Amino acid sequence: MAQPDNQSKRFFESLSGAGKSIAVLTSGGDAQGMNAAVRAVVRMGIYVGAKVYFIREGYQGMVDGGEDNIKEASWESVSSMLQMGGTVIGSARCKEFRSHEGRLKAAHNLVQRGITNLCVIGGDGSLTGANLFREEWSGLLEELVQQGLIDEDAVQKYSALHIVGMVGSIDNDFCGTDMTIGTDSALHRIIEVVDAIMTTAQSHQRTFVLEVMGRHCGYLALVSALACGADWVLIPEMPPEDGWEEKMCQKLSANRAGMKRLNIIIVAEGAIDCNNKPITTDHVKDLVVRCLGFDTRVTILGHVQRGGTPSAFDRILASRMGVEAVIALLETTANTPACVVSLCGNQAVRLPLMECVQMTQEVQKAMDEKKFEEAVKLRGRSFENNLKTYKLLAHRKLESELPHSNFNIAVLNVGAPAAGMNAAVRSAVRVGISEGHKMFAVNDGFEGFYKGQIKEIKWADVGGWTGQGGSLLGTKRTLPAKYVEKIAEQMRAHNINALLVIGGFEALECLLQLYEARSNYEEFCIPMCMLPATISNNVPGTDLSIGADTALNSIVETCDRIKQSASGTKRRVFIIETMGGYCGYLASVGGLAAGADAAYIYEEPFDIRDLQSNVEHLTEKMKGAIQRGLVLRNENSNENYTTDFIYQLYSEEGRGVFDCRKNVLGHMQQGGAPSPFDRNFGTKISAKAMLWLTKKMNETFRQGRVFANTEDTCCLLGMRRRALVFQPVVQLKDETDFVHRIPKEQWWLKLRPLMKILAKYKTSYDVSDSGQLEHVVRNIRPKESDTSGAM
Repeated sequence: MAQPDNQSKRFFESLSGAGKSIAVLTSGGDAQGMNAAVRAVVRMGIYVGAKVYFIREGYQGMVDGGEDNIKEASWESVSSMLQMGGTVIGSARCKEFRSHEGRLKAAHNLVQRGITNLCVIGGDGSLTGANLFREEWSGLLEELVQQGLIDEDAVQKYSALHIVGMVGSIDNDFCGTDMTIGTDSALHRIIEVVDAIMTTAQSHQRTFVLEVMGRHCGYLALVSALACGADWVLIPEMPPEDGWEEKMCQKLSANRAGMKRLNIIIVAEGAIDCNNKPITTDHVKDLVVRCLGFDTRVTILGHVQRGGTPSAFDRILASRMGVEAVIALLETTANTPACVVSLCGNQAVRLPLMECVQMTQEVQKAMDEKKFEEAVKLRGRSFENNLKTYKLLAHRKLESELPHSNFNIAVLNVGAPAAGMNAAVRSAVRVGISEGHKMFAVNDGFEGFYKGQIKEIKWADVGGWTGQGGSLLGTKRTLPAKYVEKIAEQMRAHNINALLVIGGFEALECLLQLYEARSNYEEFCIPMCMLPATISNNVPGTDLSIGADTALNSIVETCDRIKQSASGTKRRVFIIETMGGYCGYLASVGGLAAGADAAYIYEEPFDIRDLQSNVEHLTEKMKGAIQRGLVLRNENSNENYTTDFIYQLYSEEGRGVFDCRKNVLGHMQQGGAPSPFDRNFGTKISAKAMLWLTKKMNETFRQGRVFANTEDTCCLLGMRRRALVFQPVVQLKDETDFVHRIPKEQWWLKLRPLMKILAKYKTSYDVSDSGQLEHVVRNIRPKESDTSGAM
């Protein structure tokens, strides 16, 4: 585990940073996760042999110079930084850098330290400034020569400035990336507040109007409205039409009439009407009070959204982006344009910085010109799909407006509960009803199915489900094979025309068994779709599962608290056991997000030599400035090297240097309210699955009945790299290890070297998978794929 192999040797030859200097700065508004990005840049830079510098207080520090502002970073200087919000190296808006004289001072300060590689973490303004600095670089050096501040040798030696950007902004308003660093954490803050407000609103039958940040971008408002099931949302990209006030009041009134005791209205701070006139929270409140007489309160979330610890998603995103940024800097040549490292689906990509900035500016221009549809498309497919899903779910059609399909769809949960299942069921029920279908809920999985625990479920029945953890329908691990005849009877009795199964590995096995049963029972010759929902993230055919993000956040929050418990004490190592069956996703990705020193998993076999090597590695670190160590172990990683064994080994071998504690996290990973990601992911893929089922039922309707017996009518909807894809479950058999209930190939194994590098191990890192420079794709044609696994 601790030894470099041949691949890492190749890596050092092809990507050596020896003799190079890299500086990292954070600029503009702060965002949670910036520290994780700084940590990754520093440690990856040192790992490849480069000198790495902090530039404190953003561009102001670069202009002012001095030892305090531009300081060489060490490995230890970024310890305990991962879980901190904001940016510990400071950020400031700098007027001086906007002037030529300011940039001249900045260039002089960089040349004095031999810095020609800049990693800038900020918004579009900060990145535009960096690009201008790069373009002026050679001219600035000539001026410095003329002023006698540097010599000609320095001009030759430092002739090119290389820049890589990472977007740190809670607004998620930068084109070219699905998610900016800080957005997911801001959504966590918003949803925490909304969940808390809903309990008090329900007690008093109140309406709450909430204002969220985002400047001229409605992403935070839109996604939080989706994640909490808000009654109404107002965003700049979708101004309400004339007469919206009356429509909104009608909807609020109808919801109250349907026994709902509260209303939530979310207003983006840049919300406007179709005449570009601002819509304020006070205006909305006055409207509700005047027209409906409801007890109404306003809550402006403000800078709460920027504060607090970063979420697991932001830590992983920032760590991946930071490592990718260093690789991009090492690979740049004098002709490489400044690039921004971004996320597309589940993949890191590099895009030309100015292409992204120009498209971001085009969004505002389109909005100023009232071309709102164009603005939505320019925001990207992720934003557009969020908006489409919200429109599908938000407004209940009147009976007279519904298409009459005469189709019945059953929805059920299978396997262990996972946070986000309820959001998926709610989405399925409401989209199904909007499509004109009758929706049936099956309690307790296939066990409830064969017992006849099936009843029609209505629009109002799923109100308030998005924020609830577990499975409100009930879920069991029972497989259908033994009970196919009884299940077929129930399907006949209720005339079920399609099936939506939400669950983990058992759900896949269930669909495979039902597919096999088609040859004997025509009742199973119907479209069937599975949505992956399991904290273990062990389902083949998808990179992500509903529930895994909530479990990761539970692990990371607990690890933060456990590490904090050792502050002020002697040096201590914590051994923590995670769930996941044989799948090491939670241990590996949780380890990356929590800053673990090692993570033991089944997929990467280890022996006593590896354990010994890890103990020695930790002992060496603990003799220095590091005071706390963290080791994660997947519950089924090895039947002999148990958590107790590893705890006892570390305790004995670390005697005199550090002491040990162990913690088994257990079912707390399965509980709790779903994270914003899981609510949103569950909602969107469920809506997409329902539209697919509708299409398949219409395609296979013959002679008064649905008859679907082909492979492509029994599918799993999963996220693969950059797209959501429907895959026949039969074709997934070859990709599956059924004995250990895991996929044969798992994308996240490529993240394990990052964890090891950031924990100071020499290891191989496959740079062939690093993002190549691409171009910004304009979202002008409708497309099936949705790159928003990142929301």
